Amino acid sequence: MAPIIILEDISIEYPERGKVLDGISLSVNKGEKVGIKGANGTGKTTLLHIIDGLLTPDNGKIFLFGKEMKSEEDFREARKKIGFLFQDSDDQLFSPTVEDDIAFGPLNLGWERKRVKEKVEEVIKEFGLENLRKRFSHTLSYGEKKIVAIATVVVMEPEIFLFDEPTTALDEKTERKIKDFILQQKEKTFIIVSHQDNFLKEVCNRLYELKNGKITPIPS
Repeated sequence: MAPIIILEDISIEYPERGKVLDGISLSVNKGEKVGIKGANGTGKTTLLHIIDGLLTPDNGKIFLFGKEMKSEEDFREARKKIGFLFQDSDDQLFSPTVEDDIAFGPLNLGWERKRVKEKVEEVIKEFGLENLRKRFSHTLSYGEKKIVAIATVVVMEPEIFLFDEPTTALDEKTERKIKDFILQQKEKTFIIVSHQDNFLKEVCNRLYELKNGKITPIPS
């Protein structure tokens, strides 16, 4: 079976920072959980954005679900099966209430309202958000926003999860919920960017470090 994500010789340069990614190649199979660490500014978020088609590299090829991504239309189709968790939850939450935010993605994908309602209820229960469902998203704490943002991704039942710093500044209980969710997903594929080494070691089966534009495997 072909890998579900393939990056070939990806490079990108920013005028103010120079070359951020320099010939990055990476192959990820279905069901793998890949962790990426690195210092601030090493291109971790940039790499996730390139995989999702939110940034265009200066050169290189991207293959998702066995197809080369050559246009925005290709990425738009692939994104229906990709869940992206942004580093800043405020970039993810924009509907009036928590319940509305969780329902937004499936409704936008054209799901029937009955299916949306059932899935929203399932995710609210899974992440223990019953007491937040009617809250205004902008009034939530940092940790509450993060777990709700994750719920907005999970509800769409993606095949690939791209998680950018999913556990930063969370309490132990909330972090444990996220760990448990990731570990339970045997058929789903994850690329997770995090500064937290112990978290990555617990949930991922492969670890890499981004440094000086290159990606290097970390021995297990």
